[in-house]
Amino acid sequence: MKVCTDACVLGAVADLTAATRILDIGAGTGLLALMAAQRNARARVEAVELDPAAAAQAAANAARSPWSARIKVHAASLAQYAALAPARFDHILCNPPFFRHSLRSPDAQRTTARHTAPDTLSFPELAEFTARFLTADGRLTVLLPPPEMLHFEREAALAGLFLAARLTLRHRPGSKALRHISSFTLRPQPQLSRELAIHEADSEAYSAEFRTLLQDFYLAF
Repeated sequence: MKVCTDACVLGAVADLTAATRILDIGAGTGLLALMAAQRNARARVEAVELDPAAAAQAAANAARSPWSARIKVHAASLAQYAALAPARFDHILCNPPFFRHSLRSPDAQRTTARHTAPDTLSFPELAEFTARFLTADGRLTVLLPPPEMLHFEREAALAGLFLAARLTLRHRPGSKALRHISSFTLRPQPQLSRELAIHEADSEAYSAEFRTLLQDFYLAF
């Protein structure tokens, strides 16, 4: 599984300042778990990944990192992990499956990572898990394309979650929205909105804001 630009933005913008327990749901290679551990030296990070091969890779990546003592990877479905009755989390990160209406790819791993399906991770399951295992002042931060985010927002509301912030990610200023990175809480609060363009308006060069955001994670910056 490749590291995606939008997932890196999610890992960089999530407000982890006060978090001491962080969960990465659908961890894949463990990118978000690693970024969370790097950003917050006080936090313990758990990662849940359904696919055994991906979970093994995430565990290996964590073991080779400077933050290995603070990252634990679980090869399990979210339901199996919930059955362990973990302590509540201050922040939950999720880059969930989102090609809800697309044909499944022949690559089983890629399909699992990018489709909602009864045998993988559903939006209601994610929302209900969050409502159960988030601390009172905690946050869930999710990355989705705009149409799927609208669907998830409805499920989140049904589970008792409130939209608190949204970042709209675009290729360049004024272009079509690529992804929404939205945060949800258990208590209503004023909604914050912002935008981020990956590239400059008239070139393929990375924007100054994007470079600043990811300079601690991209070696090229």
